[in-house]
Amino acid sequence: MTESTPLGGVDLVLADLDGVVYRGAQAIPHAVESINSAANSRRIGYITNNASRTPESVAEQLTGLGLHVVADDVVTSPQAAVRLLAEIVPAGSLVLAVGGEGLRVELANAGFAVTDSAEDRPAAVIQGFAQDIGWAQLAEAAYALQGEGADVPWVATNTDWTLPTARGTAPGNGTLVSAIHLAVGRLPVVAGKPEVAIFEEALQRFGGTKPLFIGDRLDTDILGANRAGIDSVLVLTGVDKAKQVLAADQYSRPTYILEDLRGLHEPYPDIRDETAADGSRVVTVGSAVVRMAGHVVSVVEDGDNRVDLLRAGTAAIWGSGLAIYGLDVAPALYE
Repeated sequence: MTESTPLGGVDLVLADLDGVVYRGAQAIPHAVESINSAANSRRIGYITNNASRTPESVAEQLTGLGLHVVADDVVTSPQAAVRLLAEIVPAGSLVLAVGGEGLRVELANAGFAVTDSAEDRPAAVIQGFAQDIGWAQLAEAAYALQGEGADVPWVATNTDWTLPTARGTAPGNGTLVSAIHLAVGRLPVVAGKPEVAIFEEALQRFGGTKPLFIGDRLDTDILGANRAGIDSVLVLTGVDKAKQVLAADQYSRPTYILEDLRGLHEPYPDIRDETAADGSRVVTVGSAVVRMAGHVVSVVEDGDNRVDLLRAGTAAIWGSGLAIYGLDVAPALYE
């Protein structure tokens, strides 16, 4: 069987940013040149749950890293959230906004009036991430959503629990949303990944008949792409690594697993899944071989490529239908 690359037949590439293109201010190795190469024959769009920045500022950063990007190439969770909000409350409504410039600019562009105080009796609350959000802003949102405001709509740009930064993993918008949730006993409507609204925004803007989404998180990127019916790449340069991939549930499994974005242009190996004479399953990817006998997953051959070993391990585990917590998995697969 002839091996094809993950880009085979793809006419639209959608990429997450944090953990895929950059970490903090620095480009992730091999990301820029790999995306630029893909852009020679495909439309490239960027999707981010980061609600603190405008598309213009994101495009400026990406251009500075060596990519060819304009603001319209960037789809942000505030854009998707404001689109949702417009379906819930009339244009021109007064909205209490908890978030940064990216959120406030999109609200203004859509014609909404913005307040920071629950005392103004806003028609809705919209919440996104910003590094300077503190107790006072969260409290105003909570005040607006309780008592007489118990029926006030609440829209969140995203609920990412963590945010990758140059210094490490930091709390994400999900932690701030959770603070309000615990105070008022209700949950928001969510626009960003893993919900489909942000993918719908991207597909409507960019078109394409065979899109491919690239992300670094199973619980937002890959789950969201699967919900939207889009093939996906999990690249191991961001949040989720081998251990999380092996344990991925059936809704959060990517189409492709890549060590870095050079793999977009490299042949993706076939998976050979066979039954041995003793009844065990033997999965081969490249020169890596994994055996699954009952609940024991072992490495037969490490192979020449670490990611091929992971691909073989995931094929064995995912294909078994067994829960990861009931398996004895060789540490070589995830260490």
